[in-house]
Amino acid sequence: MPFTYTRTVHFQDTDAAGVVYFANVLAMCHEAYEASLAASGINLKAFFSNPEVAFPIIHASVDFYRPMFAGDLLMIQLTPKQVTGDEFEIVYQVFLAGELAGRSAAKALTKHVCIDALSRTRKQLSEDLMQWMSKFEI
Repeated sequence: MPFTYTRTVHFQDTDAAGVVYFANVLAMCHEAYEASLAASGINLKAFFSNPEVAFPIIHASVDFYRPMFAGDLLMIQLTPKQVTGDEFEIVYQVFLAGELAGRSAAKALTKHVCIDALSRTRKQLSEDLMQWMSKFEI
């Protein structure tokens, strides 16, 4: 079952036209990713400052379907999936909530690789991450 994260669009998320600035959708998706890690029991401070392992994003994309404005309530559904022994991807579905509930606003994708933080070489995904994926995978 996907992880669901609810967030209100803030004025600072918007551009001069009053709609969410395209890059900020990825920032909101990353918030959902962090919230899902925490919900599965992963210590965020230890995860993101681990001197031995890192999970950089190697690809990101967003498709937009509807404008999002300051004050809109969003529901971001996150579904992770293992791609290889050292890679995973996350699909994000961004829906408008509240009075526009269920209307798709955007879809995003991030692909990550697991690396040794010192040598910058690929390594197998950690057990914690595998458990996180199995919790929210479809």
